[in-house]
Amino acid sequence: MSFLKDTLLLKRIVITISFSIVTLILWNTYSFFKRFKNEERLKMEIVATAMKEFATNQDLEADVSLEDKIIKSNTNIPMILVDENGNIGANSYLNLDPVKAKDPAFLLKQLEIMKEQNSPIEINFAKNRTQYIYYRNSDLLNKLSYYPLALILILTLFLTVIYMMFTSSKVAEQNKLWTGMAKETAHQIGTPLSSLLGWIAILKMENVDDKYVDEIEKDVHRLNTIANRFSKIGSLPTLKKLDIIAVTKNAYEYLEYRSSKQISFSFNTSETNLYSTINDELYSWVIENLIKNAIDAMLGKGELAVAITADAKKIKIDITDTGKGMAKSQFKKIFKPGFTTKKRGWGLGLSLSKRIIEDYHKGKIVVKNSEINKGTTFQIVLDKIS
Repeated sequence: MSFLKDTLLLKRIVITISFSIVTLILWNTYSFFKRFKNEERLKMEIVATAMKEFATNQDLEADVSLEDKIIKSNTNIPMILVDENGNIGANSYLNLDPVKAKDPAFLLKQLEIMKEQNSPIEINFAKNRTQYIYYRNSDLLNKLSYYPLALILILTLFLTVIYMMFTSSKVAEQNKLWTGMAKETAHQIGTPLSSLLGWIAILKMENVDDKYVDEIEKDVHRLNTIANRFSKIGSLPTLKKLDIIAVTKNAYEYLEYRSSKQISFSFNTSETNLYSTINDELYSWVIENLIKNAIDAMLGKGELAVAITADAKKIKIDITDTGKGMAKSQFKKIFKPGFTTKKRGWGLGLSLSKRIIEDYHKGKIVVKNSEINKGTTFQIVLDKIS
């Protein structure tokens, strides 16, 4: 609990710091952008003044080198000079592509962009002649406008990495907890099992009806299997070449014998033997989980069918019920830990089954199809070996 509290506090601190950094970056960038934009405006106003002085100077011997130098100093801000009627004169532009600028349509398009970005600078010449300088932001200023987005993207990636680290750490902590609980459960079951074996031996000595003793032995064997399953959680299980039909049928028959007589069970396969590399106890656990879920979905009354088919490379095990079914939107959610459609349930059976089949056996488990109030078919796919 302390670990979770510390993690939550650390997350809040990281989010607060990150939000503050983003806000500071955006504010500083915006301030710098406005300042840079104002400086470009001032530069264009100086250029406009120089152009006015250059054009209105009537003294042929006057030194206009300064004005000329100021005009030529604008090498990065695209501009277009138009008359009072909005007409663009010949060569009345600067810092535009000289080839493209020969096309009047290109100049008009650039002029529209300039009108959107900046208000024009008016130049009043002699004889009531007025012209206007339109300009757009320099390439440097345009690049600067994307700078905050780049920083936010980098920060987002950084936060994503941090989040994944926290999540993986939390998942690892939870897995460690579940593994510990599973192994402790197996250990706790082991103690009464030893005692039960002793009592069975006594019952045999007392000449108790063999029928009862055999059933008790089956349940003790069942408890031993459950203990072994729990002990394997968190560790890599041993896989062996086994007959899928035989292993599946054993798990099927165990539950058929102990289920409601109002459920019609059927087991179908056209094959004699089908082999795959599996762990008997874990694979049987998956089959039992799926059959139990099917029984619960039918509320103890209906039809349950197990069918095994195969092609050249794969073995397919279908478990079909006539229960309440599910919506297509739940096909993937149902395998997530904690998700359950039952009023009582932990939502761990199917997620554990998925892990056993896909992580340990390198197979696949899916909801093949399902219809509300008609039933569901789960399918397991395993590699076939000869």
